[in-house]
Amino acid sequence: METNTIAAISTALSEGGIGIIRVSGDEALNIVNSIFVNKDNKKTLLSFKTHTIHYGFIVSGDEIVDEVMVSIMKAPNSFTKEDVVEINCHGGILVCKRILELVLQNGARLAEPGEFTKRAFLNGRIDLSKAEAVMDVISSKNNQALKNSLLHLEGRLFDKIKEIREKTLYEIAFIESALDDPEHISLDGYKERLSSSINYLIEEVNKLYDSTQKGKFLKEGINTVILGKPNVGKSSLLNVLSGYEKAIVTDIAGTTRDIIEESVTINDISLNLIDTAGIRETDDYVENIGVSRAKKYADSADLILFIMDATKPLSKEDEEIIDLIKNKKTIVLINKIDAKCVLSKENVSNLFSDDCAILEISAKESIGIKKLEDIIEDMFLEGKLPSNDELYITNMRQAQEIKNALDSFNMVLDSILKDLPEDFYSIDLMNAYASLGKIIGEDVDDDLVNEIFSKFCMGK
Repeated sequence: METNTIAAISTALSEGGIGIIRVSGDEALNIVNSIFVNKDNKKTLLSFKTHTIHYGFIVSGDEIVDEVMVSIMKAPNSFTKEDVVEINCHGGILVCKRILELVLQNGARLAEPGEFTKRAFLNGRIDLSKAEAVMDVISSKNNQALKNSLLHLEGRLFDKIKEIREKTLYEIAFIESALDDPEHISLDGYKERLSSSINYLIEEVNKLYDSTQKGKFLKEGINTVILGKPNVGKSSLLNVLSGYEKAIVTDIAGTTRDIIEESVTINDISLNLIDTAGIRETDDYVENIGVSRAKKYADSADLILFIMDATKPLSKEDEEIIDLIKNKKTIVLINKIDAKCVLSKENVSNLFSDDCAILEISAKESIGIKKLEDIIEDMFLEGKLPSNDELYITNMRQAQEIKNALDSFNMVLDSILKDLPEDFYSIDLMNAYASLGKIIGEDVDDDLVNEIFSKFCMGK
């Protein structure tokens, strides 16, 4: 029979100060106790109290494998609600693997990716939204993404979903009770009251759904394409934003022929920068491929940084790019203002919509770069990053369930307007209730649970 006790290395498998081997399950204490001795050469872990840490050695027979500190967390007061033992050893790759092998040889099995967090969910220690927040905390790219993930981990989303579900369930119960016992529970005037209640629920759910776009930007970053004709300073801008010479910069037009990507963080917002080949008509086969790719990336970008050359008049290539980026979120950058200029903001402002930001910069001298960063922050987060009370939805699975619930609530309103029987309200309310339940882990099947936790890192 397969053991219920699991083990894995929970720290990064690389050279470092400390490595941690985590063990969880009914036999965790016995397994670690079988390979642990204290300074007096005694096996004593079983007698120690929970939430204590002990100095000693991991041994294999008479051989000392490593000097360690062992933490004991007994059920149910642990992350998994099982007995958990963590062996804190030296951080070398070899020693971590050696200790893990000993743990496995003595009765544990290797944990699957995310299995510790999965057990915490299955044992009722955390709900599914908190479980997913664990990985969001680990993968946060900036301080604001981390802050938002911690709000989820604290249970802010769970509390909001729970509140909405309770109000939904009240209406379901009222309808069912009234239909079962019409003599004692009247539905007179109920449609008006239900309509008011549903409008409130729609407003609350809509706030969550409206946050998903900003949440996506916080978590994944803003896909930002740097666009322009050759030799306008696209690669120079990439270099100044990234803080080092990522791209080759020369005076030769067409130097950048392929896509160059770099992730940068400015004002606590992550930008996935893409430097593209200069857009122009060319007979060069390789450069032409780069131009085609540039147009393709521009089509799917969250933001276009369109660079124009202040030292040259408006050209045919500029006009073609302007036509290409119509209806795209764009910041126009008139570059090289440190040189003799023939093109200015006033010359081109009539070519763009009134809400399009136009900025004069010098990528070479870093002039206007701070202003550019401020514009990007204001454009995507209205200049206001999450406060302690704000919650952004960063998980697309959760966003889809929120959308499903929103659709169901709107269907209830539609049924009220059409004066349909109360049974119809109950059906759609139940659908909304179930969709919201999937966010926190109720009414989810095993396949979905396995899929979610398979994306976690090993040992978490």
